[in-house]
Amino acid sequence: MAADVVWMTPAALEKLQLELTDLTSADRELTEREQARVIELKSLVSRAEVTSKPDDGLVEPGMRIEARTEEDGSVLEFVLGSRELLDLDASLDVSVFSPESPIGSAINGLHVGDTAVVQAPKGSVTLTILRATPVA
Repeated sequence: MAADVVWMTPAALEKLQLELTDLTSADRELTEREQARVIELKSLVSRAEVTSKPDDGLVEPGMRIEARTEEDGSVLEFVLGSRELLDLDASLDVSVFSPESPIGSAINGLHVGDTAVVQAPKGSVTLTILRATPVA
């Protein structure tokens, strides 16, 4: 996947497109802030990837991840992707970690069964990837 592609759900893309339409069809001059938002929205919409990821066990944006912390055996379930964009989709019922977050950057590109050490504020945590499935 190209570095400038941004994965998002169809619902998130629809909300961005509606916001862009609202701003660009305004029958008035846009404020500087609104003009900046139009530029941002156009960029996001043009780089949007809304296709479902393959169910191949690869950890990447657009996947629902289940990972076990080896220190205490607890299980985390989350979606890997842009928190700002995925918060636009009310159908997502789990946390969202960005690929740039400590957990996201440690596990992005791994496969089911792989482990990663994540540097957390209170020390390191070892995660084992239990499941990586496409967001429906």
